[in-house]
Amino acid sequence: MGQKVNPIGFRLGNVYTWSSRWFASGKIYSQYLLEDRQLRQFLMLRLKSAGIAKVEIERSFDKRTIIVHVSRPGIAIGRGGTGIEQLKEELIKKFKIQDPKKLEIKFEEIKNPDLDAYLIAANVADQLERRIPFRRVINQALERIKRSGAKGARISVSGRLGGSEIARTETLKFGAIPLHTIRANIDFAKIDAKVPKSGVVGVKSWIYKGET
Repeated sequence: MGQKVNPIGFRLGNVYTWSSRWFASGKIYSQYLLEDRQLRQFLMLRLKSAGIAKVEIERSFDKRTIIVHVSRPGIAIGRGGTGIEQLKEELIKKFKIQDPKKLEIKFEEIKNPDLDAYLIAANVADQLERRIPFRRVINQALERIKRSGAKGARISVSGRLGGSEIARTETLKFGAIPLHTIRANIDFAKIDAKVPKSGVVGVKSWIYKGET
């Protein structure tokens, strides 16, 4: 079997930086790691309608700074910033944060959602769950990526496609995807779609944006 490496993990330090930025040792490390995971899971569900793609967490002493990358920041922020205040209250209650001043939430807008691998994969998964034919969904997604100026893209779906008895993998692509070139800026995402009657269908997307 081929040895697969996550394209983002392969490029950490060269093209990408870490999504959690802090230092800890011993038991505190495991506590921070678990809390970061729970924070991401909560925010990914809570801000799905705002087009959330990534959550970065920075810690300095006991202060947390959460940077949320969304395609529709207006929905997340709300009218007059009410969305941020409500989200902050929910996080304080859920994660038992003692001092509200030690929690800061920032929103960053994704300028081109069609060049974000997570948003593309989420869109494909959402349409598959609505029983739209997978080839049409993938072709439409690749066309949007191509129009946005990407140099190459690949989308792969795996599972009982179209309700078939035997699971299989279908892949469509265009352009180049130089996975072995470390300086290549390749965005990658993997999402599971829960399709009625077919079960779980895995969706993977790779987008090549050029070299850094």
